[in-house]
Amino acid sequence: QVQLVESGGGLVQAGGSLRLSCAASETIFSIRNMGWFRQAPGKQRELVAGITRSSNTNYADSVKGRFTISRDNAKRTVYLQMNSLKPEDTAVYYCNTLTGMGYPWGQGTQVTVSS
Repeated sequence: QVQLVESGGGLVQAGGSLRLSCAASETIFSIRNMGWFRQAPGKQRELVAGITRSSNTNYADSVKGRFTISRDNAKRTVYLQMNSLKPEDTAVYYCNTLTGMGYPWGQGTQVTVSS
């Protein structure tokens, strides 16, 4: 079964940085348009960053200028570099295809930003 494994979360102070990784077990990962999503307690899951198979990127307004999404197709991995973190970035972060329906959802990785 195809799996996504997210990692790299943790506890960080406001203003700090984290780099998340998402590794896929699928050999056709390179043709997928991928995204990072997050879900805060009591809120719906939202798309925060996307990257196409040709590495075009887009971001939610709330993270634009602070987060950078990238991918390494040889490693079947997508990354999310998060800088200038804010307490409102606290959430469980997940990756999936941009539609959110390409893979079963993984367990995600918790990001907690203290003020």
